[in-house]
Amino acid sequence: MLRKISKEGMGKSNLGWLNSRFHFSFANYYNPDNINFGVLRVINDDLIEPKSGFDSHPHSDMEIISYIIDGEITHKDSMGNEEVLKRGEVQYLSAGSGIFHSEFNQHDSKILRLLQIWILPPKKSLPKLYGSYKFKKEQREDKFLNIVSSQEGEAPIKLYQDVNIYVSELKKEKKLTFDILKNRQIYFVQIEGSSNINGEILNFGDALEIQKEDTIEIEALENSHFLFIEMKEE
Repeated sequence: MLRKISKEGMGKSNLGWLNSRFHFSFANYYNPDNINFGVLRVINDDLIEPKSGFDSHPHSDMEIISYIIDGEITHKDSMGNEEVLKRGEVQYLSAGSGIFHSEFNQHDSKILRLLQIWILPPKKSLPKLYGSYKFKKEQREDKFLNIVSSQEGEAPIKLYQDVNIYVSELKKEKKLTFDILKNRQIYFVQIEGSSNINGEILNFGDALEIQKEDTIEIEALENSHFLFIEMKEE
């Protein structure tokens, strides 16, 4: 079963310095029928203006992944971590009982675009985790790159929750096939370009819920950049 979510139907917010598209209920966008997809609670597609960002703010009992699409982000947190990440690089944290962090676009002129992904942890007050990984473009060119997994998985970034996150940059007319294990589901995000997934056309910014499918075939209708989260069925 496939359910397409067009970018036009998503929640939106424009604060001047921050322009966001919300895949799920967030901030002033509330839809009781669109709170989560399994353990996936938030995907925000954020555009942050130069010399702007999120001041220090708290999180608790959430696993958070930031996937950088354009520009660069400067991260600081209450655990003493500070670093700058660029396109294709990933920052993650498991907030546990609580953590403060800030995220800024320190560039003089370039807008920062990133996906912020929040995953519900399997239980509360887990030990805090923080890290990042600087993936290379060739690792995701015309193939799936597993950037996030559970602690038992094989990705370089490991969360507590039983999820896998994959990304790819697929050249026009190239195809990839992904086999879905029984009792698993997928949330697919078209970051750039367009794709045909089992007959559903996704354009820039669209998303797709995938349930009760054995396989998905992804064809790039133009150069295509996408990410998907694989998890247990609801």
